[in-house]
Amino acid sequence: MRGLLLIALILLSLPARASEIVGALSQNRVSLTANFSGSEILIFGAIRRTADEVTIQEADEAAGSEDFDVIVVIEGPRQAVEVWRKERRAGIWMNVDSVGMASVPSFYAVASTQPLNQILSPEADEAFRISARQAIRAEQVGDGSPETLLFAEALMRIRERSAQYLSLERFVHIDRDILFRTNVRLPSNLTEGAYTTRMYLVQDGQVVSQFRTAIFVRKDGIERWLHELAYDQPFVYGLLALVIALIAGWGASALFRIIRQQ
Repeated sequence: MRGLLLIALILLSLPARASEIVGALSQNRVSLTANFSGSEILIFGAIRRTADEVTIQEADEAAGSEDFDVIVVIEGPRQAVEVWRKERRAGIWMNVDSVGMASVPSFYAVASTQPLNQILSPEADEAFRISARQAIRAEQVGDGSPETLLFAEALMRIRERSAQYLSLERFVHIDRDILFRTNVRLPSNLTEGAYTTRMYLVQDGQVVSQFRTAIFVRKDGIERWLHELAYDQPFVYGLLALVIALIAGWGASALFRIIRQQ
């Protein structure tokens, strides 16, 4: 809460300009360790209004209306994806067709004050690529035909079930028409890299201001050491894996011998 009040005071002290949004994160670094089970990120900020808009806002409040909405997007590192379709042939399910996508977000979360289709116009969504469907660009999916677009829909469903793609409607809360906040839970199966965080101020279906920051996710501890060893010194990594396998096999054999003797 102190962070929210500090941002609000900074905005109020700035010279008058068009309405704008500014935000911050409870943490901008996430460490992937052996016992990592996910992480909850608090995203917060403030809306700065001009003097004229404050007067209009007071009139709107008397009428019981709100004129601004906030959308928060967290996008994970992009990666190439191959989506396969299965069919039953001769009594066996097998992969029969596939579509490759060159750049798809590994994680995508959209949190908003209201359902996205109620506060954002299709034109603004397409221009800023806010929704997950816009993030998976149609021109990437094969030749863009209706049949190949089904693969993009299938990918969306798969990643929604695994909590990699999240639609968090009414998860952004605005206090006193100035301060906003939301919590987004990052799953345990995160990809290492920079997670772009975008905050949009929306009015009458259009984006009037945006703010960007990032969350950096990286392996830490022994996981980081093993990752770097595998890429920097693959021969040593292979020998280490072989030694560990031999020790584990010898230990299991010795344990069985002890159990038999008892």
